[in-house]
Order: sequence, then C-alpha cells, then structure tokens
Amino acid sequence: MPIKTLLQDKSIWLAIASTLGIAFLSLIKTNELPVVHLSNIDKLFHGIAYFVLTMSWLLTFTKRHYKYYILLACIIYGIFIEVLQTVLTTYRTGDFIDILANTTGALLALLFFNLFFEKKQ
Repeated sequence: MPIKTLLQDKSIWLAIASTLGIAFLSLIKTNELPVVHLSNIDKLFHGIAYFVLTMSWLLTFTKRHYKYYILLACIIYGIFIEVLQTVLTTYRTGDFIDILANTTGALLALLFFNLFFEKKQ
C-alpha cells in the first residue's frame, strides 16, 4: 500500500492526536518530568510541535483553499494554549516568545507543504 494512502487514511487521527497531545503537554505540571537545562531549547520544541500540528491538519484537508484557514487555526490554537497556561494553571505561564515559536513552526509547515505536497496533488 503506498505511503500516501496510509497517510490519508490515518491523517485525521494523527491531527487529532497532535492537537490533544499539545494541549496535554502544555497544561500538565512539569516538575515531575526530567528537566533539560539548555538555553531556550523549549522554543525549538514549540516550533517542532506546531510544525507537526499544522502539517498533520494540512495533510488531512488537502484542498488548496483550506490551507490558510488551517494555518490561522493552528496559530490561534497556539495563542489559546498560552493563555490557558496563564489562566488555568498556577505552575505554567504563557509566553510571547512561545507564541512566536509556535507561529514559526506553523509557517514552516505551510512552506514545507507548499514545496513538497501541493505540487503533487
């Protein structure tokens, strides 16, 4: 079975899982998790997470006119999660630099999608 068919059949579940996974990882208490002591490495993780999130939704809804709505929704989702960290938790805080990292990951996903997937459709 070609990889494209496998991706299309499973992409909605990957998109939902990445959406829920980001919410879970963004809102859990992290003091029980191992701490990485590298300067701003979490911004890279934010970018990767939102790259995966945006790419998974782009692969789910491959029609050209949806891609900018998907990008906007992923960026708004990132802002929403940062606000929830501040409002719902006492142990996490929203950060404008995190929003920029999330947005960068989402924009890179759209660029990657345009370069490698859209031309093949």
